[in-house]
Amino acid sequence: MKALFKPTSSSLSTPTNYTHTNINHTCSQRLAQFPVRDVQAVICPRRGRVSVKAVLDSKEVKESRFKEPDIRNPTVSSSYRSCHYSKPNQTVLEAQTRVCTGPTQTKPLNEEQAFKVFDTILRSAKGELKDDEKVSKAQLGAFFAAMTIRANAFPEPTQWSEGERRAINAYWPHLVRVLSPDIIFVADPEGSIMGTGNSIGPQYVGNGTSDMRLVGALREVLAGGHLGYEEVQGVLRDVLPLNSENKSAIVTESLLSAFLIGQRMNRETDRELKAYCLAFDNELGPVPIADVKSLTHYGEPYDGNTRFFRSTLFVAAVRSCYDEASLLHGVDWMPPKGGITEEQMLKFMGADTNLSPLQAKRLLEDKGVGFAYVSQREACPSLYSVIGLREHIKKRPPLATTEKVQQIVRARGKESIVAGFYHEGYEEPLLMLMKRRGVHSGLVVKGEEGALSMTTKARSMNASKGLPVNYCAGFRSVDMPMPYEVDGVSLENFKFVVNAEEYGFDPTETPRTDKSVSRNIELGLAALRGEKGPAYDRIILNAGIVDHLLGCKGAEDISAALDRAREAIDSGKALDRLLNYIKMSHKVR
Repeated sequence: MKALFKPTSSSLSTPTNYTHTNINHTCSQRLAQFPVRDVQAVICPRRGRVSVKAVLDSKEVKESRFKEPDIRNPTVSSSYRSCHYSKPNQTVLEAQTRVCTGPTQTKPLNEEQAFKVFDTILRSAKGELKDDEKVSKAQLGAFFAAMTIRANAFPEPTQWSEGERRAINAYWPHLVRVLSPDIIFVADPEGSIMGTGNSIGPQYVGNGTSDMRLVGALREVLAGGHLGYEEVQGVLRDVLPLNSENKSAIVTESLLSAFLIGQRMNRETDRELKAYCLAFDNELGPVPIADVKSLTHYGEPYDGNTRFFRSTLFVAAVRSCYDEASLLHGVDWMPPKGGITEEQMLKFMGADTNLSPLQAKRLLEDKGVGFAYVSQREACPSLYSVIGLREHIKKRPPLATTEKVQQIVRARGKESIVAGFYHEGYEEPLLMLMKRRGVHSGLVVKGEEGALSMTTKARSMNASKGLPVNYCAGFRSVDMPMPYEVDGVSLENFKFVVNAEEYGFDPTETPRTDKSVSRNIELGLAALRGEKGPAYDRIILNAGIVDHLLGCKGAEDISAALDRAREAIDSGKALDRLLNYIKMSHKVR
């Protein structure tokens, strides 16, 4: 079996922190929480490593309830949502799902929906709704920004419906008397959209220095326009983090939410995406450089998986066995999906998920580990501070794209970036950002749920239009001159749809996890123990294909790449690496 393709040239604080004092006891205790039918999970001092000997029982795992001091039910991904985040009003949030999206995707509200939404906003503004029923400033900013952009810049089918216009005519005369000036500005920046002229929008400048710059940028965004690289970076650095102790730097949340959703609705330009991607690169100082020959940065969607097995953590353990280091990054919980993340799985298994980039560097260099995870909370506090706001925006902002293309740790050897995507049209911007990072190779994957997990499932004849699952596109550096170069480095570009059957995999349905953290771990650990099945196949497929497409040494032939991934699992090395990580994450300092 030869190469997979023939390249062608082409143009807040976390609510779940806890400390472990006895590492071996901790690993044993946490892994023993997975009920077993025959034997219990134990720590074995074999070759100085931690190992596990267990037969997992999925039914018992699903029915079990584990108690942690800071987590209500750590087996479910939704429990990792911080209790410090206020909940959005559900009526307006449902409307945001329809209108806070792109020029062709927006679904205008009908008359009944529009009247219900505007009535809810009016009652909230008058103080008649309390607690979680209240419409937040962030929701108002996002909703009215969407309405303004649709009126100013969207094509006729996605502009205001007749029902929306009638609701606005009925409610705006009342709303303009009770809404704050910042909301009136977002809803009618020129005083001409709502049909009743007012001077508030044209004269509004904000409440402080941060607001002033943001208001200036918003006037362009709300008109459907775009901003320059330095202008976007200036706004982001002015207003983040949201929990700034500098009172003069505190920004009005309605304006920030309007800015974030507005840029996404206008479809960001390359220069705008680059600004989001690079804005906080040096927030904590110089980036650590790991002494490894190869490092792959994995950019999974930060909001996790809600339906299917998420394999990347286990793929990283496999790849570390043959000196392909992997750096994973993400968060504990992220809207809008609020699904399973690598941080949830590692925390549940007892690993320390509060590692700094410098500590991650040391784990990457550790010969018994070779991979690491860094939380956005530790690497970029400014962006982490926006998670609560993002829940109230509802739709994904530009940050959802750019946060996947980060280099939290650099390497002395070759570097690669792999990122998942779902919506067609974002694959090329992601690759552009990777090239901007200067890495040797880059890869975007349309895995299941827009994540990185390619599937062995046979493609349905009724599959949705657009790019299919298992679509891959990327670039990698070569020694010979090529038509495309970045900073003097020759690159070969490729596009490919992976058909797992062509490489010896039987078609299988993807294991369901349905937000169960413990179920995802159960599947992954069973696979690393050598249990054959869909999860095992997916880990092998994703490790081998990524190695080959990135041009990793020893993976020139796809069959050899898949075989060495199998050997890493069948020999027990991959499981050892994962368990070593759990132990060493508490020792590295």
